[in-house]
Amino acid sequence: MTRLITILLALPLWFYAAWVQAAADNTPADNASRLNLESLKLQGQYTQGGMLRGQVPKGSTLRLNGKKLGQSSTGDFVIGFGRDDALEQELELITTSGKTVAIPFKLQPRTYKEQRIEGVPGRTVNPDPKHLQRIREEGRQVSQARWANSEEKGFLQNFIWPLQGPITGVYGSRRVYNGEPRRPHYGIDIAAPEGTEILAPADGVVTMAHGDMFFSGATMVIDHGLGINTSYLHMSKMLVKKGEKVQQGQVIGLVGATGRATGPHLCWRLNWFQTRLDPQLIVPAMAN
Repeated sequence: MTRLITILLALPLWFYAAWVQAAADNTPADNASRLNLESLKLQGQYTQGGMLRGQVPKGSTLRLNGKKLGQSSTGDFVIGFGRDDALEQELELITTSGKTVAIPFKLQPRTYKEQRIEGVPGRTVNPDPKHLQRIREEGRQVSQARWANSEEKGFLQNFIWPLQGPITGVYGSRRVYNGEPRRPHYGIDIAAPEGTEILAPADGVVTMAHGDMFFSGATMVIDHGLGINTSYLHMSKMLVKKGEKVQQGQVIGLVGATGRATGPHLCWRLNWFQTRLDPQLIVPAMAN
């Protein structure tokens, strides 16, 4: 069995995909467990906040916990898991012949730290009621930008850091601003001098570029395909505009301290549609 697995892993991708399809079509329902996660070529982190990328044979359908997943013309797909998502998950592969194969799996649980931040502008901790309509409208704009479901291929790339610097805030941490508990933090904070260049971590299209949001200041969202998008908060300047295509490594803006910030830094976020993921899980360790 070990030798067989070694041989299969060495086969070209097209042949492997064909084998997966044939195996699925000929697997009796009571032996469906013979197909596993390797059959979907999954790569990524099986954990809360993680992102998984994979590929199914062309013409197949894939569902996550009963919900159909989008895929590219070549069968590539991506899925993401939120901060507190259930640990028990299940993928269903529906073959071209109509057979359904269930592939259950588990996520690793995570624990999150508490982060206390003092000196935050009071108006952004307890906004005046007159600002609530603005806050809601800005939230709607961000949500709309994150619903993009394009054929962009950037999500398949090996993501790079948008800049280098000390990490001052991590994904999932419980935030306490000026002594008052607030929602968890859903990004990575990277400290850097104001004006430091911010790079696109992967190819994509800018779906939002807002110069002055109440909480996040100058804010940008980039669509990388199939629901994967990244956000950039607190910038001092944006160098690309909505609708513009960007390439990995391109300078898209400059670090700032706009919005709810106590100093210059970038808050970098990663989403699968509206599900908030941990961007630190999709990049290599930061260079010293």
